Amino acid sequence: MLLENKVAVIYGAGGAIGGAVARAFAREGAKVFLAGRTQTTLDQVANDIRAHGGSAEVSVVDALDERAVDAFVDSVSAQTGHIDISFNVIAYGDVQKPLTKISVDDFLQPILTATRTQFLTTQAAARHMVKQKSGVILYFGGGGPQTQPGLGGFKVALDAIESLRRQWAIELGEHGIRVLTIKTGGIPESIPADLPERDAIINSLLPTTLLKRMATLADVGNVAAFLASDLARTMTATEVNISCGAIVE
Repeated sequence: MLLENKVAVIYGAGGAIGGAVARAFAREGAKVFLAGRTQTTLDQVANDIRAHGGSAEVSVVDALDERAVDAFVDSVSAQTGHIDISFNVIAYGDVQKPLTKISVDDFLQPILTATRTQFLTTQAAARHMVKQKSGVILYFGGGGPQTQPGLGGFKVALDAIESLRRQWAIELGEHGIRVLTIKTGGIPESIPADLPERDAIINSLLPTTLLKRMATLADVGNVAAFLASDLARTMTATEVNISCGAIVE
């Protein structure tokens, strides 16, 4: 198994993407610590992992609260003796409107949320990873020149996170810590089934891919498990593009 004896903390683990990554990590042998704000959804993911023979523990954590994040990570480290993987995929609360029609507060919401939570969770993990001279920090979303109208501050938030990821990679590399971003260009399964625009969104995204298909939640989990493993030991300070060619580098 790729992640045998590894310890992973996952924020937003009750969501579609966080849950998929948590399941993949557990399947590959990691002990996963699931964090989020809703006990019910976290328990559902944990129970599924346990039903398949994996190890999962649940904590209700506000990933925007510095004390809560620090206490959670410190408790995991105290229990296990190490933290090997940190992955944060909480929602940023973005309001998607054209820039000419959005309020400044709604524009700034995802930018402030994204930069704050990713800084806090990375810093908390890094304190422990620096001591052990190893670790993997995974980000999700990705930046770059491609965008579309009407996203409000969401794409700006993703670009800001990429800048933060580069800074962390540079500062943590000497300690053996790798920092990477996974970007997909969209995952149909993660779009709520009751969203009226769901089919229109999927139909608009699919033709933009070179492979004429889109990444699945299983794809995200599989790639995340690989990147967190020693098989990817040479990879850091970069994005990993699994957009099926929707995003051309």
